[in-house]
Amino acid sequence: MAHGMRTDSHTHYAGRSDWRTTASRYALVPLRIFLSVTFIYAGLDKLTDDAFMRASGAGSIGQLMTDIRDISAIPDLVDLSLKNPVGFGYAIAFGELAVGIGTLIGLLTRIAALGGALISLSLWLTVSWSTEPYYYGNDLAYLMAWLPLVLAGASVLSVDALIADRRKGALGPR
Repeated sequence: MAHGMRTDSHTHYAGRSDWRTTASRYALVPLRIFLSVTFIYAGLDKLTDDAFMRASGAGSIGQLMTDIRDISAIPDLVDLSLKNPVGFGYAIAFGELAVGIGTLIGLLTRIAALGGALISLSLWLTVSWSTEPYYYGNDLAYLMAWLPLVLAGASVLSVDALIADRRKGALGPR
């Protein structure tokens, strides 16, 4: 017998493997809920903030982009947003809403999560790039949080799962 090492890791005990299987299937649901609610809230917050959706002035998207231009990792991306800051603000807000809703209901979850990861990546490379130490900026953490959903999608409690189940039913047993 090896001391300190479990030798029964592949032995199935009654009920134990069922719990692990269920927990594994539902493991990403809390992450989906958190990210989707956060992105829906962020999108709605931008859309309902009169000061934010302006080309200039305190609290505006235009002022934010101007302020971070020289400290971002990709100033060319910021320059692109400054060509039409209000349009960029609406694009980000509606993008966050689409990502949040898609992730919450589990519709095209991998694509929605990829959208969330790209939004988070762009915010990390622009808005929070100069945050020191880096772990104080939350955009990098959001980017990393989206990656499991990009890879795994939504296997339960989702429109994607309903569609997959219907396809399996239509194909019949193999």
